[in-house]
Amino acid sequence: MAYKRTTRFQSDDPMMENEDQPYRQSRGGQGTMIIVAILVVIVVLAGGWFLMSKFTSVNLPGSSLVSGGSDWQAIFLTNGQVYFGKVKGMNDKTVILADIYYLQVVNKPLQSTQEGTAATNQQQELTLIKLGNELHGPVDEMNINRDQVLLTEKLKKDSRVVQAINNYVTQQKNGTTEGQPGTVPAGTVQQ
Repeated sequence: MAYKRTTRFQSDDPMMENEDQPYRQSRGGQGTMIIVAILVVIVVLAGGWFLMSKFTSVNLPGSSLVSGGSDWQAIFLTNGQVYFGKVKGMNDKTVILADIYYLQVVNKPLQSTQEGTAATNQQQELTLIKLGNELHGPVDEMNINRDQVLLTEKLKKDSRVVQAINNYVTQQKNGTTEGQPGTVPAGTVQQ
């Protein structure tokens, strides 16, 4: 014999209104769990990618350690020296710089005295020097310890430094040198 309810329980609770309908499990909970699982996998992969590119010497595609190599960049070191060149490669330990130029301060006299000696007043000029003609004869490529790099900047094509470098390269191809060599405002480079 089956028991059948004849009276209905009255309640103000909206959850209790459909008490005689069977309980149905919604599929929305499963869809949410799949989305959460996918997001967790993406976060774990991105974290692994970051850690691998940050703490290993592996250059992964899309990581900030990969350099373009064709743009002129300024590398500012912690000792105050600035090098200009093209970054050929980077990893977590070194920056490889090629086609290197650097700035040097040159003191030039403002006037000469009647005896031909330089006056005490001197004007300081920044001179752009091409690496390679120093006494010790370095190769035009440098491995810079990344701990010594303060910052790097990409140079604009119309910057005075890039214009001076381009003028120097053009003069070297033509076999000519003109103007006052080495001063950045004049747009030439000293060898």
